[in-house]
Amino acid sequence: MTAKKEATLLQALIPILFLIVLLTINVIVLGSGAIEGANQIALLLGAAVAGVISFQLGHTWHEIEVSIVRSISSAMAAMLILLTIGSLSGTWLLSGIVPAMIYYGLKILNPTIFLLAACVVCAIVSLATGSSWSTVATVGIALLGIGKALDIHEGVIAGAIISGSYFGDKMSPLSDTTNLAPAMAGTDLFTHVKYMMYTTIPTLVITLLIFMVWGFTLDTSTTATDSQAVLAAIENSFDLNPLLFVVPVLVIVMIVKKVPALPALLVGALLGGLCAVIFQPDVVRTIAGSSDSYLEASFLAVMKAMTTTIQINTDNAMITELLKAKGMAGMLNTIWLIICAMIFGGAMEASGLLNRIAREIIRFAHSTGSLVFSTAATCIFFNFTASDQYMAIAVPGRMYADTYRKRGYKPELLSRTLEDSGTVTSVLIPWNTCGATQSNVLGVATVAYLPYSFFCLISPIMTVTQAYLNFRIRRLSDDKTPSEI
Repeated sequence: MTAKKEATLLQALIPILFLIVLLTINVIVLGSGAIEGANQIALLLGAAVAGVISFQLGHTWHEIEVSIVRSISSAMAAMLILLTIGSLSGTWLLSGIVPAMIYYGLKILNPTIFLLAACVVCAIVSLATGSSWSTVATVGIALLGIGKALDIHEGVIAGAIISGSYFGDKMSPLSDTTNLAPAMAGTDLFTHVKYMMYTTIPTLVITLLIFMVWGFTLDTSTTATDSQAVLAAIENSFDLNPLLFVVPVLVIVMIVKKVPALPALLVGALLGGLCAVIFQPDVVRTIAGSSDSYLEASFLAVMKAMTTTIQINTDNAMITELLKAKGMAGMLNTIWLIICAMIFGGAMEASGLLNRIAREIIRFAHSTGSLVFSTAATCIFFNFTASDQYMAIAVPGRMYADTYRKRGYKPELLSRTLEDSGTVTSVLIPWNTCGATQSNVLGVATVAYLPYSFFCLISPIMTVTQAYLNFRIRRLSDDKTPSEI
């Protein structure tokens, strides 16, 4: 058996640099179209380079394959949820649920406060449900439609939705990442949540202030006319029965009651189909096409809504684009991207290339600020390379736990840093499971909403800044009595 060697730093960096070069070329040549296949190929070629280096280090193909399969398996739940979200968006359009949300949202909200309100609404829903994915897939889709009808740039709208959704994902005791981070660091859930408030609350306040000021700068001169056109189109196309709101409320209640996201969203999708059959017979017949039997038309329309693209045609191209859903088929390109990203992550992890780079970073962490900065950088690095937020929390958590303890810091400092940098930056990377999913669900490119996802951008800066300022840094010595010191 060939003896296994440890990778040098250069060997560990080669696949990363190779991937960065290919992704950069893709963006320059193809622009937003890079996600349609070119980025997937880049990830596969990057995995191949990592595999060649693994062979040089003495690892076998079987070891690499096992690591790749394990990596893909870790993202399987996310991919199933993504398919279910596709079905939900289709039946919620067919049934009039999303159009009703847009309709009444336009009645209530005005452009000046919209971005602020969108962020707050998503923060409340995600805090209650513990899920940014469910929040974006339900109220997020409706808010995007409202914002576009108000003639606000879709990247800014998506940034407000993402910012609010990831606040709740980061702070809710129901969130899986909020439970994972303290488990990796060695502290308890509520100590972790309370300690995160020192960085998270200021970050949210700054984010809300930005969106509030932004709202006052919007040109609203043409908004009233556009909004009236959207309201008229929705009113003419759908029966806006208030009972439609029972379905999203029920989905949110199920998630709050800790029903797993996949069955909760599936129930929501099926109930959306049922509401379509009951409340929208004209829409059902139109989507189904020619059919003598309403029962047959109902089956055809609901199946189309769940599986493929449907849209409600109007005289206004913008409104027609607004009343469009992609179904499961619309999510397949994102799933392809996720699989390729997890292949790259698995190939990098098989021979310890990721750990080799992360260990090098620790060597330069001497002060509190530099240690927290190194942790945050490692989390972002794993989001970029392993393409999964759980990896970006779990691996650095295991790596740094002993270092934090030996240097006299309480574990909640580590757990907070993991969340401030690992959870929230995952959605900013196009090939990460979170970035790919949210981009596809909203129909907005990751690079389009990235500059406006202020909460996600400020969070790692806030946690590093407080560490360098030595603000509220908890140490093990804080628990010692005077006689012990």
